[in-house]
Amino acid sequence: MLKLLIGILIFLFILNPQFVEAKVVLVVEMNGVITPATLETFKSSLDYAGSINAEAIILTLDTPGGGVDETLEIIKLMDRAKIPVISYVYPKGATAWSAGTLILISSHVAAMAPHTVIGSAQPVEISSGGVIPLNQSKIINALTTFIAERARTYGRNETAAKAFITENLNLNPEQAKDIKVIEFISPSIEELLQQVDGLNISTIPKTLDTADAEVAKFSPSPKLQFLNLISNPLLASLFLLIGIYAIIFGVSSPGVGSEIAGVVLIVLGLLGLGFNVNILAIFLLIFGAALILVELNTPGFGILGGGGIIAIIIGSVLLIPTTFPRYFISEEFQKSMIAAVVAPSIVFGVFLAFALKKVIEIRRKKPKVGELIGEEAIAVGKITRGKKGYVMYAGEYWEAESDQIIKPKERVIIVGKSGPILVVKKKS
Repeated sequence: MLKLLIGILIFLFILNPQFVEAKVVLVVEMNGVITPATLETFKSSLDYAGSINAEAIILTLDTPGGGVDETLEIIKLMDRAKIPVISYVYPKGATAWSAGTLILISSHVAAMAPHTVIGSAQPVEISSGGVIPLNQSKIINALTTFIAERARTYGRNETAAKAFITENLNLNPEQAKDIKVIEFISPSIEELLQQVDGLNISTIPKTLDTADAEVAKFSPSPKLQFLNLISNPLLASLFLLIGIYAIIFGVSSPGVGSEIAGVVLIVLGLLGLGFNVNILAIFLLIFGAALILVELNTPGFGILGGGGIIAIIIGSVLLIPTTFPRYFISEEFQKSMIAAVVAPSIVFGVFLAFALKKVIEIRRKKPKVGELIGEEAIAVGKITRGKKGYVMYAGEYWEAESDQIIKPKERVIIVGKSGPILVVKKKS
């Protein structure tokens, strides 16, 4: 009977593909302004989706727009993707304006939740005069041709795609579906998976099998979360501004340490605006090491060393890889790798802080040349006339000489000091 039961279970296991391989749909959030950090997060999500053999990616959009370069690069990544990308303006009340609209049109599948809005995709330029719409025909013609081609590729309305840029067209879900800008209106991710089930994506090619798929949310690495935080254009600009003023204040008032904070803030501001991550990480590591060396070789109060430790820790975090080059690594392994990089940096930083504290304490101590006279010590070895030995004083070994014969472990009194050598005699 037991053998029969086992046989039935094995038969069911073979017949049911769900037992063999669970289908997973990866949900990636694209919220807020689209920045270089958004691009890095999307790259990382594509690699991770490939590593788990995801059935599809659902890219939830709720964005006011963002950088043109980052948007075009995201679209190119979707064009080359081997996994279908379903762009979904979500949740209820969300907007996918400007760059978000271009990404929606360029996805393998386009969907919107009820009461959402897309449109207003005319590029703008931010200058000292404020936000200025770009009307140069060279730029507009290039963008409209590009987005119209994306719409044509996926069977969407090319005229509307152009109007988003040239006329700042805005549409709600019903309007977008009626004129074939999107394919689906869905109130939830679960219902969307039912709607797209069986849909053939001819550009990959692939037929979606999502009805019973498991939904997994993509969690960016700590590095990407940090980049996303500082990539906010307003915050990055504030970092640059405050950093410049901090340097000016530091130069005019030496010793306060604000010039160090200024350099770090400027680096964070440049990083937030899209400068190369690894170059800035290496700069922070070198800058931090230089500060610590200066601290160890000059009198001070630990400001330089503390700034160096912070710079080294930030630099080490930024050096952590977030993609999966040439091989796949699990999320658990990536977390272990992060811990392996960050933990030693913190431990090393604490050790340096302790060492700097001790160095500073020693610097602040007054000379104690005369304070040794009359103190008691213990002979470590035999001391005779003409033959020096060692004594233990205050937990330290000191070379000592005497005009008496002193035996090991005998107590002595310090009566003088000749350079680094103590002069002792027997304790009476």
